[in-house]
Amino acid sequence: MFVYEKKLQYPVKIRNTNPALAKFIISQYGGPDGELGASLRYLSQRYSMPYPELKGLLTDIGTEELGHLEMIGAVVHQLTRDLSIDEVKKAGFDAYFVDHTAGVYPTAASGFPWSAGSMQVKGDVIADLSEDLAAEQKARVTYDNILRLSDDPDVNNVMRYLREREIVHYQRFGEALRLAAEKLDEKNFYAINPAFDR
Repeated sequence: MFVYEKKLQYPVKIRNTNPALAKFIISQYGGPDGELGASLRYLSQRYSMPYPELKGLLTDIGTEELGHLEMIGAVVHQLTRDLSIDEVKKAGFDAYFVDHTAGVYPTAASGFPWSAGSMQVKGDVIADLSEDLAAEQKARVTYDNILRLSDDPDVNNVMRYLREREIVHYQRFGEALRLAAEKLDEKNFYAINPAFDR
């Protein structure tokens, strides 16, 4: 069960609209390495996770990623609120505007809509945790790229916060992978024991 707290994990207060900036930040909403995919990946992987402490970790991080999705949505909304048609055209935001007006839609910066094909749930402890490590690293790189392109301090504060959380999640999944490998080794698991390679 989830409890919804009616506040963002980190405050989002963007003073200036900037649809050009929103065009690439939307990738962290519904892009291949964005928050929507992360939340669904972890909340789905938890069902086949055999270790309660790691199931709890996937639930905790998956839930936090939903909060990050909400933060990115707030950033995009605030960057695109009350735009004139001239501002839409000038920023090259018109293709997005035609389909979604200023609604927050899960898509990549390239325009490709979100797809479950961009995430993986294998049901194998090692495969899923390795996927999670890669996902957090890719999300961190995406935040790095956004920070390279953005000159808005209000936006950058939020992006830096989210980037830091990706690093923490990466560390937690690294610890989880080590713990899982130890537990699997105790069971003489094929992924650890070379005797199964014969």
